[in-house]
Amino acid sequence: MVSAIKVWFENRTIFVKLSDGRTVSAAVDSYPNLRKGTPAQWNAYELWNDGQWIHWEELDEDLSVEGFFNQDSEAA
Repeated sequence: MVSAIKVWFENRTIFVKLSDGRTVSAAVDSYPNLRKGTPAQWNAYELWNDGQWIHWEELDEDLSVEGFFNQDSEAA
């Protein structure tokens, strides 16, 4: 199962490095709770369930790796 190993942000884009070596990305504005956040809040994430979930406590946001791919495919 592919999992997230690193998350970072550039120019209002979220990037997720995956355990299989791929990097995926999406616009921060695709996620309403992230859109409201600051760069400091974006960087205060935790990886849960062995990297299957990305969690932002302060922003009340949880993204699953699986859901991230679904979001990416919907935007394509």
